Amino acid sequence: MLVETTKINKQEMTVVSSLDIAETFEKNHKEVLRDIRTLECSEEFGQRNFAPSSYMNSQNKKQPMYYVTRDGFTLLAMGYTGEKAMKFKEAYIKQFNAMEKMLQGKLIEREKGIAVRQSLTKALQQSTENERMHGHAYSTYTNCIYKVLFGMNANQLREHYNIGKKDNLRDCFSAEDLQAVQSMECMVSGLVACGWGYDKVKTFIAETNVKKLAV
Repeated sequence: MLVETTKINKQEMTVVSSLDIAETFEKNHKEVLRDIRTLECSEEFGQRNFAPSSYMNSQNKKQPMYYVTRDGFTLLAMGYTGEKAMKFKEAYIKQFNAMEKMLQGKLIEREKGIAVRQSLTKALQQSTENERMHGHAYSTYTNCIYKVLFGMNANQLREHYNIGKKDNLRDCFSAEDLQAVQSMECMVSGLVACGWGYDKVKTFIAETNVKKLAV
């Protein structure tokens, strides 16, 4: 069983795939698709809780599937009876609860990160760095922070997470990753405000991160 996060109507939500539901409850995937499509729920509920998607089967052919939210899963699984089915339903609900708790923590960190990024942007604008880097200071320093923390720049992280340039990279980070980025951005903001240049900042945060990892 796998509960994960994905975006439904531009909102990040905890979901499970119809494929996983079929495998867990030992059903044919076509039966699960039929069950979803024949649910007598409102159109609004259906759009909010059952997101159409697709996957490539073993013959490399595109096939339909759905991402299902906890509310959608609860409604769908009502019809799955028996002792074994009940155990699976309980296990799914526990996973949804755990994942939603993690997602809530992540959303809190995202909100906190807005002020931190604004502080770094302001520090760079008030220094000579942004002019020296022809308006690319923020992306340059951000790439430096990513390299120190994750060993990859923004483009490499996008490839790692298989997302496009228009997707928000920080949506892929865990709450712990976001905390680490924000802590480093706070430090960089202070150093830039004190007049430190890029090379000095880069060396300092790399050495600081190595010492932190060694503790």
